[in-house]
Amino acid sequence: QVQLVESGGDLVQAGDSLTLSCAVSGFTLDDYAVTWFRQAPGREREGVSCLKQTDHGTYYADSVRGRFTISRDSAKSVVYLQMNNVKPEDTAVYVCAADRYGKDIRTWVNPRNYEHWGQGTQVTVSS
Repeated sequence: QVQLVESGGDLVQAGDSLTLSCAVSGFTLDDYAVTWFRQAPGREREGVSCLKQTDHGTYYADSVRGRFTISRDSAKSVVYLQMNNVKPEDTAVYVCAADRYGKDIRTWVNPRNYEHWGQGTQVTVSS
């Protein structure tokens, strides 16, 4: 059974750093693309960052590029999202998603392209 479990969400201040974890089970991490999405109240779900399974290439939303870093530990079956210099506008529920099919620069941001989802972890950034 495929499972994704997020952790690491917290209440932090603007400028702080935070690391989110997405622990996966039921599939081989290297065979799936894993993406972090976020959703703030009243807003659509937004693709934050994607880690491809083929070449371990990455994609980032413009709003987080240069501040967030996605990485994986295949031995531990965990995908991380390192968040530096967080801003109040980063406040959202962060959810990881996985899919066995490859993603490109157009498809990675569409939630409909992901088969498996976690429950999410809340990140709140105070100003």
